[in-house]
Amino acid sequence: MHDRYTTRETRDALLIRSNPFFQGLPEAIVEAALAHVVVRTHPPNQVLLLENDWGSSVYFILDGWVKIRTYNLDGKEVTLNILGKGELFGEMAALDEVPRSTDVITLVPTIIGNMPAQDFVQLLTTEPQSGIRLAQLMARRLRQVNRRLRLRESDSVSRVADILLFLADGQGKPGEQGIEIPNLPHRELSSLSGLARETVTRVLSKLEKKGLIQRDRDTLCIPDAAALERTLV
Repeated sequence: MHDRYTTRETRDALLIRSNPFFQGLPEAIVEAALAHVVVRTHPPNQVLLLENDWGSSVYFILDGWVKIRTYNLDGKEVTLNILGKGELFGEMAALDEVPRSTDVITLVPTIIGNMPAQDFVQLLTTEPQSGIRLAQLMARRLRQVNRRLRLRESDSVSRVADILLFLADGQGKPGEQGIEIPNLPHRELSSLSGLARETVTRVLSKLEKKGLIQRDRDTLCIPDAAALERTLV
């Protein structure tokens, strides 16, 4: 029994240390920052955070995918972002000491490392490189949002292709046939792109017939990202 828990703790420590946020930071700083991190595995469709919760933790995605969700004035669900392995969330509420502004829900089985907010703030104040890492992360997210806003007036093919490229850029993994991302439900792609679900389904079929994407039950593959990029107008 003891060996089993020791093995699990070692796995959890390796997972959290592998997060890009900690790469290259001084070992003593990382050791102190991770002292109170708790690693948990969550099933699909589990609510991790709710809007207006207070920010007592920062969350590091060690494996899996989550969606960042809010609601518009009509009460319709809007997916703002999808984050995967290597990303973090909850940092804004921890820094501002204000309630959270969105919901966070798992899309697939997901492993999360929970760091107490005060430990995260302490890390930022003691290690300048961690602050730079956070600034780079926020800048990348802002660029992605700006790109998606620019494409809101584009045709449906451009908007769906852009969402796929956005997911590939953030979380794509090299596969035998190209860049692989999870084959997300069409409702998630619909919410991200601002298109009707039926339109998303039609566009995905069109892209597949042209050989720009390949799909199976769990995975969507982009054989040539540059070719898919050329569909943007």
